[in-house]
Formats: sequence, C-alpha cells, structure tokens
Amino acid sequence: MFYIVALMVPLVMRFFFELERQVDILRAALGDEVDAAACPAAVLLLTDDAVIRVLEAATALVKAGEAVRIAAAGVAAGRSPRAAGHQGLAQTRGHRSPVALVQEITGSTRADAAKHVRLGQALLHAGLVDAESRIDSAAASPTDSEIPGTPSIPGSERPWHAALSDAMMRGTITSTQQDVILRGLGEPPSCDTPAACVGDDGARTDGDVCNEHRGASARHAWAAAAEQLIDEASTRTAEELGKAARTIRDMLDPEGAQRRFDERFEGRSFHTWTDGDGIHHGSIRFDDLGHAWLRAVQDTALRPRRGGPRFVDPDEKAKADELAADPRTNDQLAYDLLLDTLRAGSLADAATVFGTRQAGVRVIITADALRRADGSTRDTERSADDLGADAGIAVLEEGGTLPAWLARQQACSIGSVECALDGSGNPLYLGREVRTFSSKQNIALAIRDGGCRWPGCDRPPAYGEAHHIDRWVDGGRTDIDRGILLCRFHHMNLHHGGWRITRHGPGPFLLHPPRGADPIVLGTPIERRYVYGDLQPPPLRFRPAA
Repeated sequence: MFYIVALMVPLVMRFFFELERQVDILRAALGDEVDAAACPAAVLLLTDDAVIRVLEAATALVKAGEAVRIAAAGVAAGRSPRAAGHQGLAQTRGHRSPVALVQEITGSTRADAAKHVRLGQALLHAGLVDAESRIDSAAASPTDSEIPGTPSIPGSERPWHAALSDAMMRGTITSTQQDVILRGLGEPPSCDTPAACVGDDGARTDGDVCNEHRGASARHAWAAAAEQLIDEASTRTAEELGKAARTIRDMLDPEGAQRRFDERFEGRSFHTWTDGDGIHHGSIRFDDLGHAWLRAVQDTALRPRRGGPRFVDPDEKAKADELAADPRTNDQLAYDLLLDTLRAGSLADAATVFGTRQAGVRVIITADALRRADGSTRDTERSADDLGADAGIAVLEEGGTLPAWLARQQACSIGSVECALDGSGNPLYLGREVRTFSSKQNIALAIRDGGCRWPGCDRPPAYGEAHHIDRWVDGGRTDIDRGILLCRFHHMNLHHGGWRITRHGPGPFLLHPPRGADPIVLGTPIERRYVYGDLQPPPLRFRPAA
C-alpha cells in the first residue's frame, strides 16, 4: 500500500496546487473578506482585464470540481448495479438509479445527472478511477513496468475512448466536449460474422481471426479520431465538435451511416391533434433531407430578422426593413411562412414567398464520391487507405451528412453546379474588374467556409456577407483567396471594433484582435477538412476480400 501512496501523492499535490493557485487569483481580485452575497458587487468594481481573470480562474475551479464529481458519479454507478437489488449504493439511499442519486445531490437536471453518470462510467471503463483494481495489482507485484503514465485495469485493453477521459481529467477538454465527442463518434462497428478479409500486406485471413483484426482496426481508428478531435477542442465549440464527430463516424462507417439515415427516414412522421381546449397542435419528426429543406426555407425568408446580410439593392432593403418591422414574432412568421409555402406549392412565385433569394438545399459532394455513388468506379482492389477515405457520404452546406446515392439522385433530378477548389479553397479569380463577389463566388465561399468564420459563430451561409480582407480602396482584389464569409454582426464588429483579418498566400486566415493581442487562426469547419481531404480520418486497416 505504501507503494501506491508514493505514486499518487505527486499527482494529488499537483491537483491541489493548481486549485490553490486559482483560489489565490480570485482572492487577489476580490479580497479576503468578500462573501457570496457581496461577490457580484465586488466583480462590478473590477477592470475589464480583472473580470476576465476572475472568469478564467472560476472556470478552472469549476472544471476541476466537475472532473472529481464525474469520477464520484461513475463510482456510485458502479456500486449501484441492478444485480445488487436493494443493496446497491443508490438503492440504500432510497433511489431507483444512480442518476436519481446524483440529481438529488447536485440539484441538476436529470439530463445533466445522466451525463455525469455516463462520463463517470466511461472513466471506470478506461481504468482511470478503478482504484481497487490498481491497488490490488500493484500490491501483488510492484514492478517498474507498472509505474504509470496512466495505469490501466490489469489484464484488460484500454477502450478506444480512454484518451477522452484522460483529456477531461487533465482539463484539456471540458466534460461537455467529452460528451459530445463520445456521443458523436458512437461505438465502433463490431464484426461478429465470419468473413474473409485482406490486410495491408495483401495476405488473406479467414474467419474469426479476420473479425478480431477488423474489430481491433475499427477501435484503433475511433481512438485516433478521438485524438484528432481533442487536438481541435481548444479552438472549437462543443457544437462544432459534435458535428465533426458525427461526420467522422459516417465517413469511417458508411454502412452504419446508411443504416442511421434509413432509420431516420423510416421514422419520419407528421401528427396533428386537438387538445381539450380546442387548440390544434402538430408534431413533426424529420428525415435528414426534409429538415434541411425546411431549414433552408426559414433561413432564406427570415434572415433579415436573424442577423442576415445587409442589402445594397433598394428593393431588397425595403423588403428587409418591412420584415424587421413586422409585429409578428419569429415563431409566428415561421408558421405563416410554412402555410404560405404549402398553399403556394410547386407554383410558388419565389419573389413573393421568399423575397430576393429562393430557398434551396445545397449538398456538397466530391466528384469522386459522386462517381462512386453512380457505380462507375467500384473497384474491389482498392487499397485499405482508399477504402477508409471512401465514405460514401455527402455533406449538407450547413452541417450534417447524407448518403452519396441521395446526392446523386438529387443531382439527376435538379442538376448540379461544379465548383473546382484547390487545396486552399480558391476557385475563382476576378481581379479588380468587379467590386462585389459574384453569385458563383458566393457559392464557393459558402462551400469553403460553411458559414461565418468568426470563432464560435454558428451562423449559416444564408446569413453571411463576403468580406474583402484587403480593402477595395487600397487596391484589394475580389478573389476567393482574399475573401471570407462573416455574418452581419461580426462583419460590422470587425469594421467598427478595430479587428482585421490577414492571410499570407494560401495559408490560414488570421484574425487580429484590437490592442495588439496575438492573432487567432480562423479554422475551416472541421467536417469540411475531412470531406475535402485536408484531414484524413484514420484508415481501417482491413477490408473484405474480393
């Protein structure tokens, strides 16, 4: 037991030292005598920089406390199995489940309590808080090989998501980021049916051995994907990480992507009912394409109310001003819009219903994937890396994936627009002949940028304005490589707040804050990087034999 204490004390000391450091920051800013009731008044007197320091220190304390709470929730769940009956930890406290126990103690919502239990169980599975197993093993044979980076449960392989648990406990990612990545990636597909496969060396393997290899390959790919998303977490919102995780999952597991699409399509429904007071209600469960279409309709028609682009044309501006002054709420406008669209049907006059821009769903797919969806390049002899990249999916402009065959179907029925992008996403060059970006250039910007590129902004392309990073009056060019998509708010904030955006050659766009702070790299939406090949998902190392 002394051996284990000797290993753990440095870790404990570092943990509490960091907590004490953050407490010292708060004490220096707020004073020793402040109590909880007086805290808001004390913060009100701080300078802007001091407010930021207080916010950062308080966040660090909350993250550390939450990590410990999640570990405790996982242990409580592990000690409250159904098999224990009324003798489980939660049950002896009068609760049906560990979620109910955690909810009562924390005062959180049931959803938050369930998240803490879920993440805590992931910690247990990763061998990070199974102290009894580690202590028993180390006490039995304290060899040098057991002196850990992060120890694991003896005799078991660490799960693919262990890196997420490690990163959360270190504070590299938050519990929310861990949860959205974990849920977005889902579980790797398992292989439980004997089937022949071929490895990287071309050797053929049969039966259960193949399935074991393929399962290990899938777990390795999921683990590598989790590591990639951890690296992105410091500059991405939780929503971005969740979308990226789902996209990676569909690229790595196209069969599963097709199955999930089919399930959502089969689950589509529209139900209406009238309650006891005579009020009529409706409930819609969307399939992927149906939701994208309806969202495009709403975004197109309501964008002046939701921070859409400024209008230069007088007629457009007049319609936008009229909509902004409309006394109806956004929900009422959306309702009336839906009924107007249903009434007008296929004979709708786009200018009457939508204003100046007709609604539509833009689906992005590489030419190679489009050909494969048509069946023209099916090749059973492709390499394992090719198979890993051949995801069989297309990407909706505003996020989410569709099967490649559905994109092919849409292209056949409504046509397509080809847009050639180089590795830097620079498809068109107009020089100085035209000041404003053309419609095709705006399509290219939407494809490349996926919406407003400002850090943390989720405004879709429909709300975007093309910004010249080089001022026109100073000789700037109207070229894609010198333009970037920003929503109206951030576009105006950039011009009026002392911000600026630069770019050196084909490199990344850099956002320069006012007052000389370090520039911020404006990352491309991460799911776009996978689709265009800039960032490759981890390859599956085995493939079915021809």
